[in-house]
Amino acid sequence: MAKKSSTTEAPIEAPVEEQSGKGHATPTRKEREAANKRPLVPSDRKEASRDYKRRQQELRDKARVGMANGDEKYLPARDKGVQRRYVRDYVDARFNLGEFLIPVMFVVILLTLVPMPEVQAGVMLGLYAFVVIVIGDSLFLGMRLMKKMREKFGADKVEKVRWYATMRALQFRRLRLPKPQVKRGQYPS
Repeated sequence: MAKKSSTTEAPIEAPVEEQSGKGHATPTRKEREAANKRPLVPSDRKEASRDYKRRQQELRDKARVGMANGDEKYLPARDKGVQRRYVRDYVDARFNLGEFLIPVMFVVILLTLVPMPEVQAGVMLGLYAFVVIVIGDSLFLGMRLMKKMREKFGADKVEKVRWYATMRALQFRRLRLPKPQVKRGQYPS
């Protein structure tokens, strides 16, 4: 008898029989109803209420942190999208005069308490001049941003984002949501 070489021939495996069915008995109606049965009201309502509030607070905290970090999943509809992210990064990288509008107004309010009409009139004229400068800065921001976006995304695909950019530029940098993801001077490409 000749010896069979193990390297030349692979052993032939027996065909695997396919198993029909699901592998367990169908549950009776009584067993299904018992499995689905749960109380309409929990036995300890106060504990259930505390547990529900705790879970809701955890979800809100997770959403707040996700929104602050700019996670697309947690952003509101007005902040979602590639173009909106580009606008946020561009505004956050830029030095905006609008950030100082609220502190300037606070100083103006304090200076209007000075009983001298000349000082009050000068302060109000200064405030009006600063507001005009901020409006000009916002218009320049909008024009520059639209030009950059047309270059990057194409002229026919650019969204209307001037108002969004202006509102972000008027906020304190620390209080913006989503939080700035870039440093000043680090413009998006």
